Amino acid sequence: MTNQKAQMVLDLFDGKTNTTTQTGSGQDLSGEMKTYYSDYLIDLAEPELVHDQFGQKHPIPRNGGKTIEFRKYDSLPKMLTALTEGVTPDGQKLSMSTITATVAQYGGYVEMSDMLLLTAIDNNLVQATRQLASQAGRTLDTITREVLNGGTNVQYAEGQVDSRANLCGGSTTDSQNHYLTVDAVRRAVRYLKVMNAPKINGYYAGIIHPDCSYDLMSDPKWVNVKTYSDPDGIYEGEIGRIEGVRFVETSEAKVFTHAGKDYETGTTASGTVTPKASARDVYSTLILGADAYGVTEITGGGLQHIVKQLGSAGTADPLDQRATAGWKATKVAERLVEAYMVRIETCSTFNS
Repeated sequence: MTNQKAQMVLDLFDGKTNTTTQTGSGQDLSGEMKTYYSDYLIDLAEPELVHDQFGQKHPIPRNGGKTIEFRKYDSLPKMLTALTEGVTPDGQKLSMSTITATVAQYGGYVEMSDMLLLTAIDNNLVQATRQLASQAGRTLDTITREVLNGGTNVQYAEGQVDSRANLCGGSTTDSQNHYLTVDAVRRAVRYLKVMNAPKINGYYAGIIHPDCSYDLMSDPKWVNVKTYSDPDGIYEGEIGRIEGVRFVETSEAKVFTHAGKDYETGTTASGTVTPKASARDVYSTLILGADAYGVTEITGGGLQHIVKQLGSAGTADPLDQRATAGWKATKVAERLVEAYMVRIETCSTFNS
């Protein structure tokens, strides 16, 4: 959301939110104000939805029950038979399969007392909406994140080990550490290419934690987003690219706390350090192709802003002491093609 629009929203509500009317059921928001609040909530929530960026977007079904269909089209075979002059070849049919998912609702709200509304210096409904938007965005982003991290294609570092529990970090010997490297990214890209995973605007997409981007960005092949010749179309949170992958950074990337081995807290015997199990964080870095997964949109009813003004609760609030502001979302995320995504699991230079 631009600063100009944000200021327009603030100006629109400044001095109005705290005004109580004696008609109807307390203070009612006008249709214009409701629209602006809903747009404001969505605009503030969208930057939090890092994991939604690269999925198929589907609108919330209207009057169609609680299920939504994601469609997956199979590739057409090669046509290697030469055409015969004057003869129309047989046509082909698109092969499509559907994956059905059930949407669910999520939400949260805050209470605002009449004293807060009366004495607050700031426009408290705007401030509440900011906090609610952050909560909504982080909640919905986590729902998608957990679905993606349930994928079946897992690569442990550069392939040195075969399980999360055997990933190591904290050693003074570099070869014993399983940190995110360019070779690990290259291996994941190779897999996607072999599986003919389609790219997204010419690149694969990566979702990375700041602790892992720290390890990766030191490579001389790293291209910082600030040096892009074409700055248009930069993703939310994008930091740069390497080996055909454009990376977006988020602190909400999946972390498996203390799932790996740690040399720093290990035991030493006869000059040999044995790493301590279940003592080092393991990070997920997702490498994604197009159409790997689908998500529902937050527009068109996917994310709603709900305000209950003072007195709207009727006899449950006989003295008009409480107002509420909240959000409600209808959401589902679904993996569509497992072969179009890879989860690289590594440790990092850092550890909690």
